[in-house]
Amino acid sequence: MSVLHNRISNKELKEKLYQENFPRTTISFYQYFAIQNPLVFRDELYKALNALQVFGRIYIAKEGINAQISVPAHLFENFKTYLYSINGIESVRLNTAVNDNGKSFWVLRIKTREKIVADGIEDPNFSMENKGKYVSAKQMHNLLEKEDTIVIDMRNHYEYEVGHFDKAIEIPSDTFREQLPMAAKMMKDNKDKNIIMYCTGGIRCEKASAYMLHEGFKNVFHLEGGIINYANQIKEAGLESKFKGKNFVFDDRLGEKITEDIIAKCHQCGAPCDTHTNCKNDGCHLLFIQCPTCAETYAGCCTQACTDIIHLPLEKQIELRKGIDKGQQIFNKSKQRLRPRLGIDI
Repeated sequence: MSVLHNRISNKELKEKLYQENFPRTTISFYQYFAIQNPLVFRDELYKALNALQVFGRIYIAKEGINAQISVPAHLFENFKTYLYSINGIESVRLNTAVNDNGKSFWVLRIKTREKIVADGIEDPNFSMENKGKYVSAKQMHNLLEKEDTIVIDMRNHYEYEVGHFDKAIEIPSDTFREQLPMAAKMMKDNKDKNIIMYCTGGIRCEKASAYMLHEGFKNVFHLEGGIINYANQIKEAGLESKFKGKNFVFDDRLGEKITEDIIAKCHQCGAPCDTHTNCKNDGCHLLFIQCPTCAETYAGCCTQACTDIIHLPLEKQIELRKGIDKGQQIFNKSKQRLRPRLGIDI
């Protein structure tokens, strides 16, 4: 019987990754298309990609596929041949990482979900077939020159904080499902203007563009391939980037530089910084921005309390972690709090 999931610890897998003597290429892709049996599709995909030594995170749902992976460079053509043999994604766009050290993932995880993007949409008349128009980097630059153009960032606050397009509007919500109705409400008086939506790799803004059209907006566009594809396009065309700062990515890198601009600040001392990290306290793991000085002062932790905890004996740390549900712990500057953060507010 085939092994359809990993059985080795993360520590061992990371060690094996750093012992590899060949380069890897980090890519992302997504496609909205009908999958009749996500579980069967998932297992077939796992067997094929595992054989090609692919690492990464992939979500499968009846509405399509969403993937962020790393592929051994010497097997990349084999990977593409297999991927393009699948009905529905035979011409899917592959976004190549902007800053890639090949160490973005160390294990292959493929999961089935209700949707590849949790959107909260329950209207049976909503359809992804009616979506906004794709725009390339050049087309986006042309639209940005027009006064009747509005740019909307469909990412989370911690993504927007370290990098975004000039004059981009942030939708101040913690989840994509909350952002959709909020974006429509915020733009209700601009239904005839050019609205460009963007995100990291395109998957969220593509659905958002369809939602806005569903809500009666007229001229809706979305950046093809998101920030990742945009960065590669402007590099090839020799264009100046309208996106400033860093693009947050959901892998071990936690970000890739688009420009050298540092537009964020250390959450502890306020110094210019755009380096995300997770608190080293295993009972916390808060995602926050920390400069090198504070990283040394707090030993990679978010507070002195967490610093004190990591210096306790391991047995005591484990005892303190019992019963704690960390959930999704992210520093959200827009709400001036840590959520949820073991009951500690700032």
